[in-house]
Amino acid sequence: MKNVKKIMALAVVGILTVALSGCNLVQKTQAGINNTVLASVNSDKITRADLESRMKSTENQLIQQYGTNYATNADAKTQLDQAKTKMLQQMETEKLLLQKATTLKLVPTEATINAAVKKQYDAMRAQDQYKKDSDWKAALTQNGYTEASLKAQMRNSVIIEKVTDYMTKNVKVTDKQITDYYNKNPLLYTEKPNTIHLAHILVATKAAADSIEAQLTKGADFGTLAKQNSTDTGSKDGGGDLGDHDQTNSDSTNAFDPTFMAAALKLKAGEVSQPVQTQYGFHIIKCVSRMDYAVKKLDAVKDTVKATVLTNSKQTQYEKTLDQWKKEAKITENSSEISK
Repeated sequence: MKNVKKIMALAVVGILTVALSGCNLVQKTQAGINNTVLASVNSDKITRADLESRMKSTENQLIQQYGTNYATNADAKTQLDQAKTKMLQQMETEKLLLQKATTLKLVPTEATINAAVKKQYDAMRAQDQYKKDSDWKAALTQNGYTEASLKAQMRNSVIIEKVTDYMTKNVKVTDKQITDYYNKNPLLYTEKPNTIHLAHILVATKAAADSIEAQLTKGADFGTLAKQNSTDTGSKDGGGDLGDHDQTNSDSTNAFDPTFMAAALKLKAGEVSQPVQTQYGFHIIKCVSRMDYAVKKLDAVKDTVKATVLTNSKQTQYEKTLDQWKKEAKITENSSEISK
């Protein structure tokens, strides 16, 4: 899996196969199926074969999770269809940006492109896990690449980077933006990461939560009530204990519901919240303990804040420009064919 993540991290954009047009093959043949047009961006088409060539990594992950017969599993099928839809949209964006590179005369010289591709390729190939040719070839195969197709994808990523630079070239950051972001996000700039140790009791209704709150007010033990009432099977046996978490709640793999965390951060050590409703139900939250550190002065972190604000501003401008370009382009999508 490390190989999968490493190789995909660097080769994130590109188009591997030129779509065929005007095909009169019978749809029931494999060639006809492969040449089915799933989407088109202006004059460029994306076929089923194009999409499938980009799904190898996802399919390998599903095989690891569900086995070789993953396609017969409803959950796996749903995940695969969602991944295909997302990938197709990404490929549409790539097509459009590559077209814009040509019309706006942003395509670098071949010498520049080749040098950039060589740098990317050599850096990837030099990683310790790829010292053996067999490991390198296995990583390529896992992701559905050949040497040529990987370099082709890298080539397109170099071109697309020039387009994104063009899209965001006029973005500037003001001192007010820096100050505002710093003031709104103090937890990002503490001397050490602030942590909070939480426990909770999760129930389905407000009435049940109110009942538990009343029992706690009368002196009932939080952990005992969690074991007796909580619907969170992951924490109830431990008395509702959720362990320590970063107060920024920024780890996407281990983050709490934003409403839940906002309520938790209002609690002092030992305090218990009133019922808090989230998408999961009603929570009674207990702050077991917390560590709060001083926020660094703005002058000490200004460059870091500026970099963050600039990145966010560029992302906003990129999305705005891309949305406008998509509206101006002729993009069609045959979504009914994606899951076939």
